[in-house]
Amino acid sequence: MIAIVDYGMGNIASVSNAFKSLGYDVCITDNYDELAKASHIILPGVGSFRAAVTEINRRDLKDSLRELAKRKPVLGICLGMQLLFSDGYEGGKSKGLNLIPGTVEKIQTNLILPHIGWNTLNIQNSQFENLQNKHVYFVHSYEVKTKNEYIMATTNYEVKIPAIVRKDNVYGMQFHPEKSGAVGRQLLNIFLHSTQEVRM
Repeated sequence: MIAIVDYGMGNIASVSNAFKSLGYDVCITDNYDELAKASHIILPGVGSFRAAVTEINRRDLKDSLRELAKRKPVLGICLGMQLLFSDGYEGGKSKGLNLIPGTVEKIQTNLILPHIGWNTLNIQNSQFENLQNKHVYFVHSYEVKTKNEYIMATTNYEVKIPAIVRKDNVYGMQFHPEKSGAVGRQLLNIFLHSTQEVRM
């Protein structure tokens, strides 16, 4: 079963439908026991970093997600990817989940923000090598700043932006795989089939 974290700010319906279309059972929950039963945990997100952190803390999810990420595969999508990092600066500095070292900062570009639309992936890791130059759908104004060792793919919006990140069994996709058609489904399958619950 795939568990989608419900903290009141996610694009939950479309993410749920994407996993169901791949043949998986889906549970939408903010309950620790339900999350603990899942094989994989998905952290979606639409909105601002600070508001998301506030809601995660209000629902007492932060410690639960940090603990579960030690033994279960986790995928953050869009804002959910940004929440995986240490600190975000949208609306002032806020503490993220700190599952991957790094910060979330406004994209420094002369182009219009938010960055909305289809952009190509520049793959930097063999796990995703078949998706070089494939198009995926972005909607964001902030990007992660992290070490190259955690960056699996980038995209270009006048500047180079991390598009896929990974640290151990924690993955993030800055774009929306659930809105990226066949390429998005392929990416979700790569995540699901290349990860498994970590036995402590």
